[in-house]
Parts: sequence; structure tokens; C-alpha cells
Amino acid sequence: MATTPTNISAAVADLPSQADLGLLIHLTAITPEAIEPALANLALAFPGLSLPVAVPDIAPNITGSLSFDKLKLLPYTPPAPSATSWLLTAADYFNTYKLAEEHHATACLMLGAESHTMPANAIRNMASATLASGNDLIVAHYHPGAREALLNSALFYPVSRALFCARPRFPLALDLGLSLRMLERLATVAQRYTAASQEDAIIWPASEAAVAGYTMSETDIPTRSTPAPATTDLNSLVNQIAGSLFSDIDSKAVFWQRVRATIPPRAITATSEQPEPLDVTPMLESFHLAYSNLQEIWGLVLPPHSLLGLKHLSLMPQDSFRMPDNLWARIVYDFILAYRLRTINRNHLLGALTPLYLAWVASHLILVHGGTPPERHIEDVAMAFETDKPYLVSRWRWPDRFNP
Repeated sequence: MATTPTNISAAVADLPSQADLGLLIHLTAITPEAIEPALANLALAFPGLSLPVAVPDIAPNITGSLSFDKLKLLPYTPPAPSATSWLLTAADYFNTYKLAEEHHATACLMLGAESHTMPANAIRNMASATLASGNDLIVAHYHPGAREALLNSALFYPVSRALFCARPRFPLALDLGLSLRMLERLATVAQRYTAASQEDAIIWPASEAAVAGYTMSETDIPTRSTPAPATTDLNSLVNQIAGSLFSDIDSKAVFWQRVRATIPPRAITATSEQPEPLDVTPMLESFHLAYSNLQEIWGLVLPPHSLLGLKHLSLMPQDSFRMPDNLWARIVYDFILAYRLRTINRNHLLGALTPLYLAWVASHLILVHGGTPPERHIEDVAMAFETDKPYLVSRWRWPDRFNP
């Protein structure tokens, strides 16, 4: 979506004067060919403002041959590429905080890979929200298609919302606005990983803000290209990202067990998106194969009622395949518990979750193809996680209570 100069000029009044901004922009995980369009987009977003922009020193003559309005370029050495470098990592938070301190910034925008595809006015709106009084964490709210960001929809969003009362729809967003104290907190967490040579570790800003009692809000990003993960292997992605989330939940158990608040339901706006041709056969084949081969592992993780639910799923015809929302919530909660207890090897555990996730995806897509708005179903899933949170709390405190 293109943004006209008129719209940008009208938005200038939303920001403080140039001298009062104190804003640092950090371009992370950017490729050499994307640097120039990213800087051009920032110059359009902030016309006439002299803003410091941290840019990886991966392009030749970055400080010499390139000139974009009044932007002040701050070259830095990025961390080595890794499997998770398309996300914001521990090294990114740590390096951003050092840059913010060095240049006396009071707030920061961290813009992830392919940020040049974001509308310039959306970037400006994120800056305005970041600089507004009382905002510590501003999370981008994207608008993916019905088949996109499903790991976030099935797992990250409902778990973060239920356990941490975190409203952001994308708790692991590629683009964030951060107050200095929020950035300092994330850098402190990140330092533990960088000191252990785990620069690519994933940190969960929404849960950190919740534990600290910091304020969170979202800003709309109507269009954006999403960078592809370094691997297309779903097992690897689930292992890396879900494993990080489960570990974060374990470390913050004292907090989320005490939290009682819930998030008001989102208003769902109907979309005119036409359903795509539906082919969930490979997903259901993966689930049925796992049902035949993983009974022993699932039996160590899931209580009898959930195993019975999976048996019913295995007998359903494809056209009417439907995973109940509360069954999915309990499956995820039991896997979180098994991760904590190390019931089995964690890599094997997360591998055993993957075909169950694919069963959820198939169920979700069948619903959407039948006319259910995708966001409506995702909200229903989130509500199921909130409703069943006492189940996780009980099993966390008394893990043997529901064992056969």
C-alpha cells in the first residue's frame, strides 16, 4: 500500500518537535539489497526529521554514497545469521539498547526484515504510539491471509493472552516500539543469552511487559511482506519457537498462576476474502500416521479424556473434520506441562506436537472454507484457552492428579 506525501505531511503534527523526539530506529535482519528502499521509506515516513537510524554495515559505503533526507545513519555489526535471524533475537535487543544508551534515545523502533514493505504512515503511527506517554511496548498488528501466521493463531496468541493477559494479536511481532525502560528490561534478559553465546535466542516481549507491569498496545500494519524462515521444516520451527515459548512460561509460572484477569473479546470485522481451493489431505495424513505411530508418546503426555478425543478425530471423515477448541487448548496445556516435567526428551515432545498442530490447521481451514470468518474462530480458540487456564494451573501444581 503506497502512502501519499499528503498523508505523511498531515501526520507530522502527531509527533513532537524534532528536538524532542529522542527516537532511535533500528533496522534488524535486513538484507543488503533492502537497505536502500528501507531508508527511502523512513525518509518518507519522517520528512524533515533528523532521526538516528541503526543500519547493519553489510552494504558498501553505507555512510558515504547513500543520503536520505536528514536521517543520521549509524552503522553497526549485525550478529551472525542463524536459524532464527528472521525474528528479533536476544542479540538484537542487547545491541539496540547499547545504541539507545550511546545516542541518548528515550524510545526505539525495532523494524524487522522486509520493513521496507510497510506503509510509511504505518511506521509513523507506530512511532507516535511509542512516544506517547504511558506506552512501554507497541506491537505491530498485521492482517495475514486465512492460511498465514497459523502457528501464531493456534498457539502463541491464545497462550499469551490466556496466561499473561497480553492482548497483542502477534506476541512475537517483527516490528516493535519500545520505551527505554522496556528496552532495558529486554536487554537485561538478552544479556544472559548473549553471555552464554546464544545470541539467536528468542525473547517474548509481551510476557516480559506483563510481568513488569508495563503497558502494552498495538498499532495497525495494514500491509507487509513477511520474511521466510530460514527453514521450511515445520518440526524445526515448532521446536525452536514453541520450545522457547514453553520455556518462558516455565520461568514465569509464579506470575501467570496468580493472574485472574481476562481480555475482552475482539470485535471481528467480516472480510470479503474469497476461500481458496481447499486441500487438507496432507495435513490429515500426517495426523493419521502419527495417530498410528505416536500412541505411546501421546499416552505419556495426555490424559485419557484427551486421548479419547483424538480417537474420535481419527474416525472423522475429512469433510466434517473438526477439532474442538477445548480439546486443542488442553492438548497444548498438557504439552506445556510435559515440557516442564521433561516427561520425555523435549525434542521428541515437540515433534509429537507437530501432527496435532497440523490437525488443528486442517480443522481451522475446513471451518474457514465453510464460511466461518478466520478471526472469529481464532477468537473462539483464545476464549477456550482462557476458560481452561484453571486446568493448567491445577495440573502445574498437582501434575499427577489427572494421570491414569
